[in-house]
Amino acid sequence: GPKDAQMRKARTCYDHFAGQLGVAMTGALLREGHIEFSSDAGLLTEKGHGFLGELGIEVDQLAQSGTRRSGRVLCRPCLDWSERRPHLAGAVGALLCNHAFAQGWTRRGAQSRAVVITPKGSRALLEKFRIEIA
Repeated sequence: GPKDAQMRKARTCYDHFAGQLGVAMTGALLREGHIEFSSDAGLLTEKGHGFLGELGIEVDQLAQSGTRRSGRVLCRPCLDWSERRPHLAGAVGALLCNHAFAQGWTRRGAQSRAVVITPKGSRALLEKFRIEIA
């Protein structure tokens, strides 16, 4: 995995979160039954639709960003190369990533794919996902 501690902690993988942040968020979504994974596919559950709505993510956006017409996968596991466990890719992963940036929970690092978790983000992750990223 990456030698840079910040890259291991939180980074983007294309348009979704990776590193400890991405893996922890994915673990929380799986634990709470919001998503389900098989070895190469994922499913956003009805409970997951409700959770996204509670976060303020327009669930209707999923129909536009992850559909048969667009060819975009809605939800799938992506093996994290530093954590060696899956993080969430697909339209759902991208929406969660974009939402976190828009809400000020995270911000982009200056010169890499590293992501900074803000104090507001630490509170939101604890409150909404029941996770802490050290």
